[in-house]
Amino acid sequence: MLDGARRRGLVFVVTLLVTGALATGSIAAASGVRRQGDAKSLASDIDATIKDSIDENHLAAVIVRVTENGKNLFTRAYGESMNGVPATTDMHFRNGAVSISYVANLLLQLVDQKEIRLDDKLQKYLPDLPNCERVTVGQLATMTSGYADFVQNPDFISEHYADVFGKWTPQDLIDAADPGTLLYEPGTGWSYAHTNYVILGLVIEKVTGQKMSSLLDKRVLGPLGLDDTTDPGTPEIQEPALHAGSSERREFLELPDTTPFFEDSTYWDPSWSITRGAIETSNIFDLDKTAIAVGTGKLLSPASHKAMVSKERLGLGENDAPGCPTCHKLDDFYNYGIGVVLTGDWLMQNPAMSGYVATEAYLPSKKLAISVAVTYAPEAYEAEPGSGSGAAANQADVLFRAIGKVVAPDDAPPTKTPS
Repeated sequence: MLDGARRRGLVFVVTLLVTGALATGSIAAASGVRRQGDAKSLASDIDATIKDSIDENHLAAVIVRVTENGKNLFTRAYGESMNGVPATTDMHFRNGAVSISYVANLLLQLVDQKEIRLDDKLQKYLPDLPNCERVTVGQLATMTSGYADFVQNPDFISEHYADVFGKWTPQDLIDAADPGTLLYEPGTGWSYAHTNYVILGLVIEKVTGQKMSSLLDKRVLGPLGLDDTTDPGTPEIQEPALHAGSSERREFLELPDTTPFFEDSTYWDPSWSITRGAIETSNIFDLDKTAIAVGTGKLLSPASHKAMVSKERLGLGENDAPGCPTCHKLDDFYNYGIGVVLTGDWLMQNPAMSGYVATEAYLPSKKLAISVAVTYAPEAYEAEPGSGSGAAANQADVLFRAIGKVVAPDDAPPTKTPS
């Protein structure tokens, strides 16, 4: 999901208590990561980076895991889930857009099995969908279809914020995107739109005759050993649950900036977010497994994995295109493959929804994975002290980049430079 500067619709987009495991042994023996010093020194620098972020960015809880070649370098939890309840490394949270990589993985498996083609027109599977004769399956998967994002529809935003516990169906979401109107000719632009993957889920169900929840369990989550990742079909989060809070409804509720406002968002209904069967909760260990599996193409043919992580769309699109707040010119900081974000040489997803933000990322050349989950304190929603803006940047993404600079200084994730 794009950072807050590019998102103007629904906010969705991941005492200090330290728990978890800490690697031992010489960092010099671990190829690819920072070589000076030992494991204790590296862990100390990661720890200091996290604590600085907690203080500067008003974070309530932070859970981090760093691995190299599947071996633990650093796994810790900081802060509190709720007042008096320490955050722990086994806590579960909403994984948002991480599930997009699972849906893309499932799609590419079907391509490998010749059950579907990326250049198939949607008309073949969903003949009643507006513009189905113009848009291909691959354009859905690469976010180049031109379909608008329903979370930018003011009526949708109002209806959702009026009842954050309300249930949405895929057809509700597609209708809210006004699919009869495309933002640009398919394939000629790029824009982040949840709509694409809601539709793609319906296509996959039509092709296979099976429900997405069952397909993902059998073909992706099970084979990857993601035992703590599930779509319960309800707002439930399996215990232990990391709780979250948000101020994002401030403007909708017409509250003055000077009025303190922060509400528990843990069990808001997430059915608005993506395709049914892929609305999941997870934990930091499964995020780490996901980063590695996506980065190595564990379940895909070499050709499909190459397509998934291809940088061929670099330079496509337009920033701040008229009438398209989610349009973006793909660059080295934020490029897009098939269900995967490309940032420098790292492959990642950086979900943000309802007070939860996270990032899971993988650097293939060094077999290095970084996973971060974050929740916010009330002050994080103030762009400036006392402004009460109701918006917060994805600090899990920011923290991932800072940690990446510590552990892989020669191939650190890119950071935005002020324009």
